Amino acid sequence: MFHGKKYVNVAKLVVHDKAYALSEAVDLVKKTSYVKFDATVEVAFKLNLDPKKADQKLRGASVLPHGTGKTQKVCVVAVGDKAKEASEAGADIVGDDELIAKIAGGWFEFDVLVATPDMMPKLSKLGKILGPKGLMPNPKTGTATINVGQAVRELHNGKISYDTDKAGNIHAPVGLVSFGVEQLKENIISLYQLFIKLKPTTVKGTYVKNITIASTMGPGIRINEESLR
Repeated sequence: MFHGKKYVNVAKLVVHDKAYALSEAVDLVKKTSYVKFDATVEVAFKLNLDPKKADQKLRGASVLPHGTGKTQKVCVVAVGDKAKEASEAGADIVGDDELIAKIAGGWFEFDVLVATPDMMPKLSKLGKILGPKGLMPNPKTGTATINVGQAVRELHNGKISYDTDKAGNIHAPVGLVSFGVEQLKENIISLYQLFIKLKPTTVKGTYVKNITIASTMGPGIRINEESLR
């Protein structure tokens, strides 16, 4: 894979086969960010999971202690009092049938879609366009819920969704390069503790195979799991 000169230069700061203590890894991820914008820092957990087994496919959501640093545009499909609740909680867009029709027509100017259970049968008809974009509301991620006000507040406060990919990996944003070292560390530890807590009882052998962080377009930096405990 071809990498530009800037990437090659910062990659020299990272020892490829070394697993760094968390503090060192976070310092490095900040030093190896070479883009001109405030890059996102992402963590990748390589877990000993078989997503083909229902109990080993981890999917859900979590509110990070310090958020992600990014503002999510939240769209809520609800009617009546629940629509009012969503608006009062700060939802960016609230609507019902007309909003669903607008989305069906190809409008996707939002980051997260929340819906009340009674609206899900109508939204399910849009599964083919919402599913591939990762926008279909789901009870496991707290986006298909009767508590729309709480959902909106959590999403605005840094709630993220996670899902196991086909190889058993989970990728998640944990902040921006401009975050303080302690903020990034606490966000990473929060996710680590969550995944340890969610370890399926059917998993045998080493559960956490590898943990890596990287900034947008930056090199991956391995983290020593012991430093997260």
